[in-house]
Amino acid sequence: MNDLYQRYIDTYRKLNLFPLLKSEDIERFRITHSPETLARLRSAIVASEANGKLIFTGHRGCGKTTLLNELALEVRKRGLFVEFFSIANMVEMSDVNHINILYAIALRLLERAIKNDAPISPSLQEELKSWFTRTKTSVYTEQLKQEMGAGGNFFEVFTAKLQKEDSFREEIRETYERRVSDLTDRIDQIAAAIQNATGKEVLVIIDDLDKLDLGVVEPIFRDNINALFSPQIRILFTIPIAVVREPELVEILETQSSILLLSVTKFFTREASHQPDAQPIEANVARLQSILERRIDADLIEPDVLRQMVLLSGGVLRELVRLGQECCRECMLRFELEPEVRDVKIDGEILTAAVRELRKQYARPLGNNLYELLRQTYESFTPPDTSDPKFLELLHGLYVLEYENDDLWYDLHPLVTDLLKRKDLI
Repeated sequence: MNDLYQRYIDTYRKLNLFPLLKSEDIERFRITHSPETLARLRSAIVASEANGKLIFTGHRGCGKTTLLNELALEVRKRGLFVEFFSIANMVEMSDVNHINILYAIALRLLERAIKNDAPISPSLQEELKSWFTRTKTSVYTEQLKQEMGAGGNFFEVFTAKLQKEDSFREEIRETYERRVSDLTDRIDQIAAAIQNATGKEVLVIIDDLDKLDLGVVEPIFRDNINALFSPQIRILFTIPIAVVREPELVEILETQSSILLLSVTKFFTREASHQPDAQPIEANVARLQSILERRIDADLIEPDVLRQMVLLSGGVLRELVRLGQECCRECMLRFELEPEVRDVKIDGEILTAAVRELRKQYARPLGNNLYELLRQTYESFTPPDTSDPKFLELLHGLYVLEYENDDLWYDLHPLVTDLLKRKDLI
């Protein structure tokens, strides 16, 4: 394979650096695509009480993780002790509940305090580690003590158990479901030790809760909100956008927290969005295009194709990245199937092939009964019922995108619009 083939592999990998988490990647690739939302988050945290709770929502893949990482860097500079972690790295995603979220907070705060930023006393460290090994079942407690006595890394062992062992998560649930206050008290004890050692108030940011299935996340925030919000520290939770479209859940959340939204980047006004000759909002197109330009070398892609990719993303960063990766994959495939080829560029033909593959991914899960709901949403910019579970699943799955003017309105993902056009439904 020639050097050009390797460049497409490298470009694919650069596109895979999303969200941005490492400082060197942030420095190289960062484009703050929503400075207003970042400012709102920062202000909400600074203005909140020391035990304030915030909810951050938006479509999956719209850039929340990258934005939250920027937020964490900024508020650390403003004097907060910040622990930012993904629930996906702590708990099996199908088994997340309010108990293991709180347990993960306690574990991560103690790890951060010991390893990095807060020189809490050795005696308190040992007391807290001992507490983690105590569970409802004495046999299980003894087993944990033996594992620790064998020299295992405390945090690696407990994190691995929480993430991979069903039996451990069940043991934790049974231990604390009737005495959540014990778990909360330990979080507060760790936070107090951190504040005493550093003089900094604590903020915990929990990412990727928005990637949970709706059937998993709704009971957490509907049935166990008091327990989840009970630690006396600032906590920012991410949740799926579909959750804040259910009136019952919104009412619960608004009484105990502040809700902030990361909107999808809008390329068209509602009035112009379905017009064939509509002109996009150039500043928004340019901002997302710059994200691709930092990752795809100019000689690998035709300029008009770069712009088309941005518009086909619907304003969702995840979809922009997927389109870029699929184009790279199509270029690599061309080299594999036609070894004699020496010059391949991301052009209209490559983009068409990439769109075809991604469109199939949207088409496969769709039942016939959902096409009518999609058609109605497209034609009226809103579904018949925004709290309809079928609509919420479409919103959660990025089939439908939510936009903002003075009012909320909805449109279909461009690839989903294409699906309906191909079926002569619109």
